[in-house]
Amino acid sequence: MSNVFKAAFIFVAPEANPSTDYSWVRTKEVHVKNIAVSGYREACELIDSLVEEGVKAVELCGGFGHQGVAEVVKAAGDRLHVGVVRFDKHPCLDFVSGDELFSS
Repeated sequence: MSNVFKAAFIFVAPEANPSTDYSWVRTKEVHVKNIAVSGYREACELIDSLVEEGVKAVELCGGFGHQGVAEVVKAAGDRLHVGVVRFDKHPCLDFVSGDELFSS
C-alpha cells in the first residue's frame, strides 16, 4: 500500500456534515476521499485529520472563492498541496461565489 497516493476532494453543500457526508474512491494507485462541508471553517478544520490519514493533496470545488481557497491554503501550510476547480459564479450555489456565502 505504500505506493498508493491519497488525495481529497472537498466540496461545499448546505447543511453538510463532513463526519458523515464523505466517501472514498479507491483505485490501485490513488485513493480519493470526497468530503462535503457546510462552509470554509469546516474545510480548514479537516486539514489536520486529512494529514493524519496520509492525504498529500486536496482539491477544492468551484464553490470555494478566492478567500476560501486562501483560508484552506493557510490551514494546510506546507503539510499538503491544495488545488482548485474554478467557478466564479457556481451553478450549484445559485450562481454566487462561496466568498459571498461563507466569508466571516
